Amino acid sequence: MSPSLRRDLLGGTLAGLVGGLIFAWVIQAQGMMISVAGLVGSSSAAIGIVLHLVLSILVGASFGAIFRYQPDSYATTISSGVLYGLLWWIVGPLTLMRLLLGQGLTWSVAEASAAFPSLVGQLLYGAVTGLSFYLIVALYLSKLPEFMAAAETPHHPSRRVVILGGGFGGVATAERLEQLYPRDMELEITLVSQSNFLLFTPMLAEVASSSLEAQHISAPVRAALPRSRFVKGDVVEIDTATQVVKVRAGRSMPLEIIPYDHLVTALGSSANYYNLPGLETNTFALKTLQDATQLRDHTITMLEQADVKPNEAERRRLLTFVVAGGGFAGTEMIAELFDLVHNVRRYYPYVRKDELRFVLVHSGDHILPELTPELGEYALNKLQSRGIEFKLGARVAGATPEAVLLNDGSQIPSHTKVWTAGNQPSPLLKMLPYEHTRSGQIVTNDTLQVKGSTNIWAVGDCAQIPDLFNTGKYCPPTAQHALREGQVAAENILASIRGKPLKPFRFQTLGLLVALGHRTAAAEVRGYRFSGLLAWFMWRSIYLSKLPGLEKKVRVAFDWSLDIFFPRDIVLTTNAVQSSPSIDSQADPAPVKSASDVEPAKGNSTNENPVPSKNTPLKDGVA
Repeated sequence: MSPSLRRDLLGGTLAGLVGGLIFAWVIQAQGMMISVAGLVGSSSAAIGIVLHLVLSILVGASFGAIFRYQPDSYATTISSGVLYGLLWWIVGPLTLMRLLLGQGLTWSVAEASAAFPSLVGQLLYGAVTGLSFYLIVALYLSKLPEFMAAAETPHHPSRRVVILGGGFGGVATAERLEQLYPRDMELEITLVSQSNFLLFTPMLAEVASSSLEAQHISAPVRAALPRSRFVKGDVVEIDTATQVVKVRAGRSMPLEIIPYDHLVTALGSSANYYNLPGLETNTFALKTLQDATQLRDHTITMLEQADVKPNEAERRRLLTFVVAGGGFAGTEMIAELFDLVHNVRRYYPYVRKDELRFVLVHSGDHILPELTPELGEYALNKLQSRGIEFKLGARVAGATPEAVLLNDGSQIPSHTKVWTAGNQPSPLLKMLPYEHTRSGQIVTNDTLQVKGSTNIWAVGDCAQIPDLFNTGKYCPPTAQHALREGQVAAENILASIRGKPLKPFRFQTLGLLVALGHRTAAAEVRGYRFSGLLAWFMWRSIYLSKLPGLEKKVRVAFDWSLDIFFPRDIVLTTNAVQSSPSIDSQADPAPVKSASDVEPAKGNSTNENPVPSKNTPLKDGVA
């Protein structure tokens, strides 16, 4: 256990005790001490107080271990404490207490009202515990500054692992290495990334549609990896001859040379525009938090302008939303845009419903090729029934600020164009003098070692990894694969250091889920197909459980709950007119060329091994 973790555990323990003492009089006043004591066969309030304080100490210690101390962040710590108190109210009085007392989980209105005072007490406990934790640790550090000096004493590790990329694969590799080397200070783990957070990309479309706050789907890398060194910067050069990586933290910052003994490339992918004229400058991508927030603000700006624009043709251009790509990302995005615009249209009295137009362009003959044809047809019918248009078998040939150009010569007038139809591996991979695929991926063997190297590993979208369950095929670029690839890469690095045999990567897709808006979804899980409300509930439950960090889970659950009762927020957080590609940019003056030779568009993820389908009609529910 690291010194900082021991410090935070002790601080959390003391903070839990302080919060428990202050909270004790609240629950005692409600007569709950005797109820707690009654669980162990006692009618004494004193026994209840002792049990309560013991539980408060344990909860406080877990708070310190999970949220950890962050300097100058007392407000965040207090809010985290309040959320933590709410969580324990749900787990304790609402769930465990009733089960232990044999009352079941069925509530009446009177019982719900009776439980409300305990909610107030738990929120008070959480706030006091959070504030006490921050003050205790801050006081400890101010009185014992030598602790900080000791923690920062430089050491000279004998082995260095450098991980490039802070996505699912990179963070999973670092997390597993920290688990395998919890006390070994001879191993230095360094993670380099352009952003200081792990982005949960499956929820990115909901950020763009104002369902979720941007910061709620991103977990700070520094908090997730307390043992690793994190460097926020751009990789400038990878020198495999001297085994160093050159990184620049900012334009005015000098190059930092980071040596490595083992290098892990988890650089992910970026949008591929296939050199089509005007596409990059006149469309929105959906790869980063900035992409999602800019698209959200741009969409709201279009409504603001359409509400005051007298010209009919221009109004329709402002109110037409086009998404290119019929994979997971494109399908979810068009559904979320549709829900956002219709949800907030009440605020724009001069925007008529019949003026709104939503179009999805896809080169295939059916959307969602990753799923079975039945689920793809279900999704198509659902979205069409709401009024979303589909141009199947069509390809985007280019874009101007005013329109999307198709390969058949037609145009779709629009100021809002989203590109999800192509991805390419990071161009940084070209620095590695090893075998690459035609698309630019680095080629690995089944142990995740880059072919031709003994100390360079690759995981995630940037790597072509053999799929041992499907001979001749490769692992799809999904988050569930990247997470497990990172774990296996860490274990094989350890095996390589110790001179032991490497383990091949074996994993089959567990399932695929896609949200379709309007509280509907489609899902394939272990060969079974689901659709409608049940699939939507599965989508939210599974992705919420996978979201890193308890705090983020609670915040996203709150966002979803508020979305049920309140309309979506239309506050503009940026000057969307100046930042929107469709407003400011000029079209590429080069002549428009056909996209007939362009690789067929795909979504952000593919399934190389689709689950066999059943030839039965598909309706909402389970197939």
